[in-house]
Amino acid sequence: MNPSARFLNPSEAAKQLGVSAKALRLYEQRGLVAPARTAAGWRAYGPGEMARAAEIVALRALGLSLAQAARVLKGDPAGLEAALAAHQAALEGQLRQLAGTVERVRSLRADLAHGQAPAAGELARLLEPTAEFRVAFDLPWPWGGEPFALRGIRPLTYITGPLGSGKTRLAQRLAETLPDSAFLGLDRLTDNGAAARARLDADPALKSRVDQSLVWLAEDGAAASDALVALLVALEAEGPAVLVIDMVEQGLDHATQEALIAHLRRRGPSGRPLFLLTRSCAILDLTAVGAHEAVILCPANHSSPTLVAPYPGAPGYEAVSTCLASPEVRARTKGVIAWRPQVA
Repeated sequence: MNPSARFLNPSEAAKQLGVSAKALRLYEQRGLVAPARTAAGWRAYGPGEMARAAEIVALRALGLSLAQAARVLKGDPAGLEAALAAHQAALEGQLRQLAGTVERVRSLRADLAHGQAPAAGELARLLEPTAEFRVAFDLPWPWGGEPFALRGIRPLTYITGPLGSGKTRLAQRLAETLPDSAFLGLDRLTDNGAAARARLDADPALKSRVDQSLVWLAEDGAAASDALVALLVALEAEGPAVLVIDMVEQGLDHATQEALIAHLRRRGPSGRPLFLLTRSCAILDLTAVGAHEAVILCPANHSSPTLVAPYPGAPGYEAVSTCLASPEVRARTKGVIAWRPQVA
């Protein structure tokens, strides 16, 4: 270890790279990085390993799997052309959107020059050009009909809360109210994947997309299962603009949950909105929630659901933390439900 070089511990390295410490451990397990060790045996990331890890992070952001990233780092560019083409298309889409926003600003300035003020709501739309989905409704039971509104819906929104908090009722009402949306319930698991396999047999293009996702997830440590296939069929199918998924972690082990949420995050800000009901800290890792994600808490006392900022000290943060458990703990409590009073 070069004493003059700056070495970072895993937490510092992960923060600088914008990934989790778990991701760094995965890179090491796959032989992609080899951090030095201190005299006490702790991992230490020097300039060379940080540069290599940054390349891996960039390749992953372009959509390459870990296996593909490893081949690129060894000098084989297979798969890189398609990833760069997709990235270019996304950038060009952002440019078109930005050009449209610039044109609206130009038009508003021209109107102002002629003494015409902006119409109601026009400035808000100008400042939030990507907030296409908005929803408002009266809350169902177990609430008392209080109004609930959500605007600027993110690509990933987590819904969590303790047992009996009403989070499933909230999710169902979201799916009923949002335009072109669907609710994916736990019935997806009742036939051991037969319905999902039938859809794949009937749709070769969908099967190709699901198979590609399975390869990616397997390279990230996921285990293939009927539950995972059923979930991927819904995620990869052409269909609703918004998908609301009940207990997304159901039937998935710890490694698969971590691989799945990483896969969903890689869609970026242009991905179709997903609402994920969860009580798993592998799915909702509060230290990894990004700018294009949101957390909705359904409190135990049935006060109105609220957005919670993902940092310690924020209102509701501790309540969200207490709702989450590891997949191992969740497996031990499988089948436990809260008592609910009979309603007319």
